[in-house]
Amino acid sequence: MGKYRPPKERSFGKGSRRCRRCGARDAVIQAYGLYLCRQCFRELAYSIGFKKYG
Repeated sequence: MGKYRPPKERSFGKGSRRCRRCGARDAVIQAYGLYLCRQCFRELAYSIGFKKYG
C-alpha cells in the first residue's frame, strides 16, 4: 500500500466550503452566514427563525 497523502487545503471554490454541522461539501447555503448544507438547513430552519410560506 502506498503512502497516505492528505487532501489539498482549498482556499476558494466548492471544495473550500463545508457544512458547519455535518461537514458535507455539496449544496452549502452561504446566505446570512449560515454555512449549512441543505439537509441540515431543513432540519434546523424553524429553530433558527425561518418560516415556511405557501
